[in-house]
Amino acid sequence: MKKLATFTAIMMLSSNSHAAKTQISPLIQHSNIKAHSTCFGFSYEAWQATMKNKYTKRLKSDEKVDKAMKRFVKWFPKSQFNEYKSNLACQHFTYSVDGLEVDGYVIKPKSHKGKLPVLIYNRGGNGSFGNMTLGPLVANLFPLADKGFVIIGSQYRQSKKPQVPLDEFGGADVNDVVALNELIPHIHGADSQRIGMYGASRGAMQSYLAVKKMPNIKALAAIAGVSDLTKQLERRPEMERVYKYRIPNYKDNKQQALSQRSVLHFANTLPKNIPILLLHSTDDRRVSHEQSVELAKAFALHNIEHKLVLYPDDYHNLRLNKKESFLELANWFNAHL
Repeated sequence: MKKLATFTAIMMLSSNSHAAKTQISPLIQHSNIKAHSTCFGFSYEAWQATMKNKYTKRLKSDEKVDKAMKRFVKWFPKSQFNEYKSNLACQHFTYSVDGLEVDGYVIKPKSHKGKLPVLIYNRGGNGSFGNMTLGPLVANLFPLADKGFVIIGSQYRQSKKPQVPLDEFGGADVNDVVALNELIPHIHGADSQRIGMYGASRGAMQSYLAVKKMPNIKALAAIAGVSDLTKQLERRPEMERVYKYRIPNYKDNKQQALSQRSVLHFANTLPKNIPILLLHSTDDRRVSHEQSVELAKAFALHNIEHKLVLYPDDYHNLRLNKKESFLELANWFNAHL
């Protein structure tokens, strides 16, 4: 059986608590940056020890802890961690949107010639689930940043009060993505004339919604994206709990709310000059690859330049084709930015 659940747990447990609040210059020199901290304020051994402590508390079995640690070392080898730490600058930061404090992150190569193209990344998940903590950064963003891109993203607005869910799953939280636009020109070495955007899972939806408000975006990419939320409910009825909790007035406005968040219903309104790359696994158990297949048909109908790449027998996060998918992304954005 696939070990996706274990992999997800590892990624989620790799938390921001590792990042020390050190005295460093912010990568983004802008008055809207309220706080910043390095992603690398610790050693690999410290990260490993923290993970072991968390596994011990969670798994309650030495044998299970040992297996989890072996997987951790396999997926996050020390040599890779130290290479990224040497090559990349990475910071978490806080910025204001609509009067709210929102967390974000920015990554860039330390050494480069000239200005670099910029990618806005939109994560999956909802609320704090899916936050871009150290594990997801290492696995999903560092490899692409290491190919010569500046990457910036939002954690989306979140609330410490469960009764007040600020993340509206494609509602006002889209402003958190749009607000990154004003920060990009203030990243040293970033080329604000070459900006692309990509997202994974829910982040693909976020990208399609945001690009309607961001005419400066020159290319898009989507990984395992949901293009029709109503169809997604048929496949995963449990997602309705998320929709009910997150989407305002969902009970009284269900179909309109889902349609407004489903790119299949507004593909004809997307800018025709923005090429779009679609990546998906044919064995995705969370979001059917048919979501991308049908979207590609809609793009063809509306004369939107696109490319669809399907990976057989892989996971939702394309874990078995990481190198191949990173190469697709890098080639796509290098060609269109």
